[in-house]
Amino acid sequence: MYRDNTKVIQIGDKKIGGGNPILIQSMTNTKTEDVAATVAQIKRLEAAGCEIIRCTAPTMEACKAIGEIKKQISIPLVADIHFDYKMAIAAMEYGADKIRINPGNIGSVDRVKAVVDVAKERNIPIRIGVNSGSLEKHLVEKYKGVTAEGIVESALDKVGIIEDLGYDNLVVSIKSSDVMMCVRAHELLADKTPYPLHVGITESGTVQSGNIKSAIGLGLILNQGIGDTIRVSLTGDPVEEIKSAKLILRTLGLRKGGIEVVSCPTCGRTRIDLIGLAQKVEKLVEDYPLDIKVAVMGCVVNGPGEAKEADLGIAGGIGEGLLIKKGEIVRKVPEDLLLQALKDELEHWNK
Repeated sequence: MYRDNTKVIQIGDKKIGGGNPILIQSMTNTKTEDVAATVAQIKRLEAAGCEIIRCTAPTMEACKAIGEIKKQISIPLVADIHFDYKMAIAAMEYGADKIRINPGNIGSVDRVKAVVDVAKERNIPIRIGVNSGSLEKHLVEKYKGVTAEGIVESALDKVGIIEDLGYDNLVVSIKSSDVMMCVRAHELLADKTPYPLHVGITESGTVQSGNIKSAIGLGLILNQGIGDTIRVSLTGDPVEEIKSAKLILRTLGLRKGGIEVVSCPTCGRTRIDLIGLAQKVEKLVEDYPLDIKVAVMGCVVNGPGEAKEADLGIAGGIGEGLLIKKGEIVRKVPEDLLLQALKDELEHWNK
């Protein structure tokens, strides 16, 4: 697989590339200058499973804040730089573990070199980020529109700029809100660069639409062995990004750990509040670091059979339900006690 052969890059205390586990990233939506609010959000993301966090650094005050934020968090921090090379330098000086830039937006080669020189001195990785929305005019004209080929050419051009300055501590990201264009671009790029790839579908939308686009796009890319870190970009609470990313990786067999909940779609046989129960179960299992499958089924007709492949399950009846463990019916439980019965089993799972 491609990801087994990418260059190993150290970001803070984390390693990516070279077959290391795919790490989950997110980005704060607080003002970085507000240290308290930013730290509080990062800690929520850490608790949810975020492994690398990115913060925007548009001002000198934001760069200084990075130093204070770093003292209070335990995951690597990436400073996001758009235009001002001085902010890239300052962010590194104040402790950023990685910076994200588009060399084309930084300006002259001298300015890019100034950034690279500080990165070299401190051995800080640079993530080169290219988005379809900011593709250079000459590439749009060359390919008669925004295309996967144009995105890849732009990214490789930016990589070449940094390499020509004698630096190869790099990560590359190419993003588009067009899912299939993004997939094609990653397929093309994976053959052309040795660097780890950060994968995501940019501007994918709200929690509902963004999850669907990201699941399809990331699924197609990751399943080809492409991608070393991921972000599910959602217009919503960033914690939702982490939940979705973990589920995508688990579904693809790329990560273990965490309880998988399966539930039936309900039908006319259902006589319990299955929708409400399934939602409560999904919330409940977030607190348990178990690598098991839990089934929530709506009726006793197919429930026990459908739950056989799960480690633990409940199947509804009329005012009551069945508690099922390893495919065997354990006992009947009143409907209002089903959730508690499931919780009791989880509490004592490894005891």
